Amino acid sequence: MARTAQGAHLLITGAAGGMGRMYAQRAVDEGAASVVLWDRDAPALARTADELGAIARGRTLVRSYAVDVSELGAIAKTAHKVRRDVGDPDVLINNAGIVRGNRYFWESHAGEDVRPTMLVNALAPMYVAHEFLPAMIASDRPSRIVNIGSAAGTLGNPRMAVYAASKAALNGWSDSLRLELEQAGHDHVRVTTVTPSYIATGMFHGVRGPLLAPILEPEVVVDRVWKAMLAGQALVEMPGTVRLGRFLRAVLPTRTFDRIIGHGFGVYRSMEEFRGRD
Repeated sequence: MARTAQGAHLLITGAAGGMGRMYAQRAVDEGAASVVLWDRDAPALARTADELGAIARGRTLVRSYAVDVSELGAIAKTAHKVRRDVGDPDVLINNAGIVRGNRYFWESHAGEDVRPTMLVNALAPMYVAHEFLPAMIASDRPSRIVNIGSAAGTLGNPRMAVYAASKAALNGWSDSLRLELEQAGHDHVRVTTVTPSYIATGMFHGVRGPLLAPILEPEVVVDRVWKAMLAGQALVEMPGTVRLGRFLRAVLPTRTFDRIIGHGFGVYRSMEEFRGRD
């Protein structure tokens, strides 16, 4: 793919604000042909679309669609509208996500925590990708799928069992999809899996960054992910201690890892004061 998104067609979920909006603005700034924004927050989505449209000044087509990706049937309906109105994207950024935490699994209610978390974080990216992959494969244009996973999907952590499960599912599916595309010879479609630690977006308001894993600034993450997407990089781990943690989890006995890394480095206490967004 080119060194910028100029001329590309992008679709971004969770695009009304936060990092989703940052990805969209990056696309507009680089002269993308079109940027399609999905989010369930219709008022915020409309404001973002208007603001980005003003920045684009006609150079980039900006379209927004209010859709709750936890409603899996709505994904297919909205994808049909996108194909009718704009066409298929050649870059998909599965950015939408939710987190519920600061209580133990048995204290949560399945309908309140488990179902929506698994739907938004794990199932929705699969359904969205499934809608647009056939056109990506059939096209001769370089195509990209970026799946925003989490370091939580690589390492268990108290008070976020459901979130960790949803991101473990996303991480595993994303990398398997990458391998399937390579095995099938569709080398022009690249998949990037992103596994960051905590990011200062408000989504994890109140968390405490463990030792050697400071809370990441969203601008830094967006820049790193964007460059990896353009390059077709398979995996983005931020900070580097995420990779170190995976290595140590594999080589150390479980109780030794718990004692030294989990408790000693404060990983297992990081969610104790989590509040999230209001």
